[in-house]
Amino acid sequence: MASFVRHVTKRNTLKRHLHAQFPLSSTTSRDEVVVSSDGTGGVKYILLNRPKALNAFNVHMVKNITKEMKEMEADSSVRVVVMEGAGDKAFCAGGDIRATGELFRYGYTLNHLIGTYKKPFIAIKDGITLGGGVSMSVHGDFGVATEHTLLAMPETFIGLFPDAGGSYFLPRLTGSLGMYLALTGHRLKARDVLLAGLATHFIPTAQMPMLKDCLSKLCSEKGKLSSSDPKDHTLIIKQELDTLHQKFCTEHAQSELTLAPHMETINRCFDQPSMEGIVEALENEKTEWAKQQLKTLSKMSPTSLKITYRQLTLGAQLSFAECFKMEYRMSQACMAGKDFYEGVRAVLVDRDNSPQWTPAILQDVTDEFVDQYFARLPEDKELQL
Repeated sequence: MASFVRHVTKRNTLKRHLHAQFPLSSTTSRDEVVVSSDGTGGVKYILLNRPKALNAFNVHMVKNITKEMKEMEADSSVRVVVMEGAGDKAFCAGGDIRATGELFRYGYTLNHLIGTYKKPFIAIKDGITLGGGVSMSVHGDFGVATEHTLLAMPETFIGLFPDAGGSYFLPRLTGSLGMYLALTGHRLKARDVLLAGLATHFIPTAQMPMLKDCLSKLCSEKGKLSSSDPKDHTLIIKQELDTLHQKFCTEHAQSELTLAPHMETINRCFDQPSMEGIVEALENEKTEWAKQQLKTLSKMSPTSLKITYRQLTLGAQLSFAECFKMEYRMSQACMAGKDFYEGVRAVLVDRDNSPQWTPAILQDVTDEFVDQYFARLPEDKELQL
């Protein structure tokens, strides 16, 4: 009981520190999401407008985006929806660090909407794209990377897991790349994002006005999207994006993933029957690269590593909707646990980068302990999609 009281006190103190160090934006919730149209009205733009916070999203933003996207989906004059980030640094750095269960619930609902959207959806991930920002950019029809894209799922470093659909798209990457990215938080840059399968196209930042002009022409009175069957719109837009991609990709030529020299090792070491098996496989490699991966993993929450391993293993066999429902259960368990608050304290509040994880080592994170993160919630608490 005394331990529980100390944990709750520590958690509440941390929340106060977060609100003090990362105050709410002075802009209104409406200002944080800016919706606009091109000259034809056929292209709708959703701008994540918190550049000082790297466009990290909060509950109000997610609710506004969901509302707007549902209205656009029902509006026959809207042909395509484009999401982008304000400023020149980021598309979206994920969810607000003061996240609550409410943000998980509404955020997952939005990501599910994007992944099942009935109109073409394009995410322009120009700049930093982290965590939940990755998810908002990969579930739709098209994700455009640029030479400035920096993408990662670093959640295990703060006691969480790669959520918002990570259990769906990560295990579906080539080989064991998804498991590697999920556990280590490895950063992908520029064309690596495309080559890894986390973007559909690569177009340089300077050519974004050309992309937008092409979309407007498609939606003009005599454009292909105005005169064709709506069910063909996604294919038409793909052809346009393919043309731009092929035109400009030679300026940033790169034939293979930067990780290509290590992919054989990644596939061998990260395709193991347990998290402990991954560590043992890396230890047996006895190379400098493997030692660096072990060093990285040693900094992560042991609980996060274990639940992430199971999350991706299960997610490979689950449907899109089932992945979100599983992740919502996991998120609620994380919010009731200790490591998330300790991770945020160590990285963002005290910034000592010395988290004291509980449990402290992988061997102490039992299967029974991990089971709690995947247990069904009371029916009225489950995620409804």
